[in-house]
Amino acid sequence: MSNGGAYLEVSGLCKSYGVDEARVEVLKGIDVSLEKGEVCVLLGPSGSGKSTFLNIVGGLEPADAGRIRVGDMVITDLAASELVEYRRRELGFVFQFYNLVPDLTVTENIEVCQCLSDDPLPMDGLLKSLGLWEHRRKFPHEISGGQQQRCAIGRALVKNPGLLLCDEPTGALDYHTSKEILELMEQVNRDYGCTIVIVTHNDAIKHMAHRILRLRDGQLVANELNPSVLPARELTW
Repeated sequence: MSNGGAYLEVSGLCKSYGVDEARVEVLKGIDVSLEKGEVCVLLGPSGSGKSTFLNIVGGLEPADAGRIRVGDMVITDLAASELVEYRRRELGFVFQFYNLVPDLTVTENIEVCQCLSDDPLPMDGLLKSLGLWEHRRKFPHEISGGQQQRCAIGRALVKNPGLLLCDEPTGALDYHTSKEILELMEQVNRDYGCTIVIVTHNDAIKHMAHRILRLRDGQLVANELNPSVLPARELTW
């Protein structure tokens, strides 16, 4: 974990949906600061605001109030066209469902995002580090769910992003495959140094994180550092 200071700063973040009697406050003044290279796990029950937080940090939804800085960009001040450039240059997204293009091979699915970057990661090395080298010419229907998620992670990583946002990345996987994917995420953090935010309702995932955040009813109720995290450590489930 870097000592270079805050890379992601979120201050007073608020978001609501609906109007009048139907208005629901989803995020209520969230303050978070992450260093470059931190792995942060955001925990909370369904409806606590986790995915909304991720979508706003990812520039997919506007905030009602608050300020978000990523690196040297204050993304809450960006116009729509500038947000597109922010997502292209700075972000990688990993979702619960892989959203792979069925008619493209593993390599081609990753190459879709490679062209978005001015400084992409080398494809051969990425495929090997993800355990996909021998599957590189296969189509999504020819590989397992865990391998498909590895491909989705590769698609997010190939841009060499500073920030990797993961929304329930193991939600569609079984226990064994989920553990493999989380170990892969730890390896990704070690190898590429990107800051990772993982949204989940699975409390076991906290063991891989440098920082553990907990949301409840739109409020940040815990912000804890995890001193037990080591660079090369097996997950404790």
